[in-house]
Amino acid sequence: MSASHGHAALAAPLDTFPRLLMHHARVRPVRPAMREKEYGIWQTYSWAEVAKNVRAIASGLAALGFRRGDRLAVIGDNRPRLYWAVAACQCLGGIPVMLYQDAVAQEMVYVLQDAEIRFAVVEDQEQVDKLLEIAAEVPFLEHVLYDDPRGLRHYTEAQLLALDAVQARGAARDAGQPAFIDGEIDKGAADDVSVMLYTSGTTGKPKGVCQTHGAFIAAARGGTGFDRLGEGEDILSYLPMAWVGDHLFSFAQAMVAGFTINCPESAETVMTDMREIGPTYYFAPPRVFENLLTQVMIRMEDAARPKRWLFHHFMAVARRHGAELLDGRPVGLAARLHYALGRLLIYGPLKNVLGMSRIRVAYTAGAAIGPDLFRFYRSIGVNLKQLYGQTETCAYVCLQPDGEIKLDSVGKPAPAVEVKLADNGEILVRGPMLLKAYYKRAEATAEALDAEGYFQTGDAGFFDDDGHLKIIDRAKDVGRLANGALFAPNYVENKLKFFPYIKEAVSFGNQRDFVAAFINIDLEAVGNWAERRGMAYAGYTDLAARPEVYALIRDCVEQVNADLAADARMAGAQVRRFLVLHKELDADDGELTRTRKVRRNFIAEKYAVLIAALYEGKASQYIETQVQYEDGRLGSIAAELRIEEADVVAAGSGLRQAA
Repeated sequence: MSASHGHAALAAPLDTFPRLLMHHARVRPVRPAMREKEYGIWQTYSWAEVAKNVRAIASGLAALGFRRGDRLAVIGDNRPRLYWAVAACQCLGGIPVMLYQDAVAQEMVYVLQDAEIRFAVVEDQEQVDKLLEIAAEVPFLEHVLYDDPRGLRHYTEAQLLALDAVQARGAARDAGQPAFIDGEIDKGAADDVSVMLYTSGTTGKPKGVCQTHGAFIAAARGGTGFDRLGEGEDILSYLPMAWVGDHLFSFAQAMVAGFTINCPESAETVMTDMREIGPTYYFAPPRVFENLLTQVMIRMEDAARPKRWLFHHFMAVARRHGAELLDGRPVGLAARLHYALGRLLIYGPLKNVLGMSRIRVAYTAGAAIGPDLFRFYRSIGVNLKQLYGQTETCAYVCLQPDGEIKLDSVGKPAPAVEVKLADNGEILVRGPMLLKAYYKRAEATAEALDAEGYFQTGDAGFFDDDGHLKIIDRAKDVGRLANGALFAPNYVENKLKFFPYIKEAVSFGNQRDFVAAFINIDLEAVGNWAERRGMAYAGYTDLAARPEVYALIRDCVEQVNADLAADARMAGAQVRRFLVLHKELDADDGELTRTRKVRRNFIAEKYAVLIAALYEGKASQYIETQVQYEDGRLGSIAAELRIEEADVVAAGSGLRQAA
């Protein structure tokens, strides 16, 4: 870069991601921008190194014919070079389109066709094989660049290229004519589309959400300012790159604040890698926090009796005083000393095992989190907060301010965001973080944004007296029982899923006489519970059918019913009948989205015979279900499922009534 061009760049507004990247390379060139664990060793890349690599990949793509406005598919686990490919694409005015790395080949066809993908950058042989499998259905895919060459030596397909070779070619090109990339970056504008993220498709075909540089930068600046995040933060990037949460936390906020992204070695090593990095800033969906707590509770069940007593004693102390201490509220000296002893003996070692010793701010979103789960982490000193947002809002609508944490709210409107409620309770939002459009879906865009520019979220909620937003459910899913009582299925399901023994739940009740539910047990937690009681079992289907397991799940259901009875609005939504499914709900079988959201309508259709049995009063029902194994083979699982009754509680009385 010439001196004169450098001064011009310094004066340019930092309103696109490439400009932000080059800015960090100038002002903090040796600060760590990214780390990657490979072969057990952490590799560190400075901001100057990242910028150099991004420029090389961008020049290499341009040499292959990548043009402004082209879409680049990015598929794989979180890897520095995949993030660099995203930034390189943006340098050229292209639009990165991340796909879920665990999607089967056929699931990728729709997005590749809809986004008209000509170029793809993928992680490894697994992703290459998927694209080759569907090559006939995506004939416009010209180039597939792979990061990891292992296993690909003998592949001869013309469209396959090693990213190493493309990057080397680009590095030579950039060294000879650096003004080319500088000029491409200069052409960029805040209103250009910076990324296309596809919705999860719970109710239909996924839609490509076009978000601009300006929208994501506004969301990132709002969030980093809100929580006072700076260049010294460390974040672990392990959530799917195709998910809006990762793009905000791991890409956009890092580009704005200049902090460090750490990529774990694999999904299996995330916990070990997290302990080594000790992130200061952490984001995870509720399911991750649930799984961590489940593992802790399983280990404590196996611990010696004195250790178990100590754990439960000090956790009771934490529940009484931990959250108040975290929020800086007054707590008596004796309680402070008691809690300090608990920190030394229990909370400190526990946070260390979880890799949370250095966390200053932690967030969860993507689904409602159980109040008890939320309270657990805050009680041991983890500053866990909730946020609310969607793909169409850059995951940025509401945030919880420090000192104003409520277990059952998602906080207050974030800086620069307006939130109001429609007459039917639907949440409407407006601000700089809104989508530009749905790709090739002008009608869908017009339907999503009203005449005043508010985005219709599809969620139902209300504001409490302190101005905190509370989410009830998806507006379309909120219904009524036959007697008029309110029924919010997601609200009921999240209460059930708080229990470590319940992995997934699907509830039914709209326009029916009572609420019924399907339950998926957590194989690890229930398996551990069964083994401690000397119960042998052959696998998930066998364990799920055991009478002892049904009794365990019934107790969980009845605790939820007691909790619902205490809330006048939700007392009618208690679960009267339930069954434990013979198989785990699986994205490969179409029952969940890749972000693990229940596809309610699909499940209702697939398991219609079970729903009928629940409401016809049957004691059991036979079912045979087709399943798809990881290697693509099809099989079937058959079982006679028993159906259980659960006691309900009279609203406000605290007294159980037989079902």
